[in-house]
Amino acid sequence: MNRLTLATGLLAVSLLAGCQVSGPVTTLPQPVPQPQAGLTGNWIGTDNVAISTFGNGSFQTWAADTGAKLAEGTYRQGDGNLVELTLTSLVRGNTSLVNCLLVNNQQLNCTASSGSQFSLVRTTRTPPPPLLTAPATAGAAPLQG
Repeated sequence: MNRLTLATGLLAVSLLAGCQVSGPVTTLPQPVPQPQAGLTGNWIGTDNVAISTFGNGSFQTWAADTGAKLAEGTYRQGDGNLVELTLTSLVRGNTSLVNCLLVNNQQLNCTASSGSQFSLVRTTRTPPPPLLTAPATAGAAPLQG
């Protein structure tokens, strides 16, 4: 290869390296999130006390402020918009049946077997991590100085 060919090649590479595309950069359109159907996802009570996560026929409920797990259970969607929950309260230590109506994809109105009523609305919030508490020191001897 002679020097003239090498110099011409290097000049061409230098010129190409300096080329830039001008004008606006086009981005591909982003998919629009679709509203979730059914119960899958996170729900919060209208009193903002607890957040529940539903999926694959089971759910868990946590305190919205501390992240403490309050309840767990299973659910079954029946005919139409009727939903039946079997709820085990980890606070009270009992299990109860709850009948709910999925009003729309954003609201679930429920009546427990005890007669109490509550509503859940879909949320993008997730349960907070549980607060860590110090180990109990009951009965421990005081430190001697």
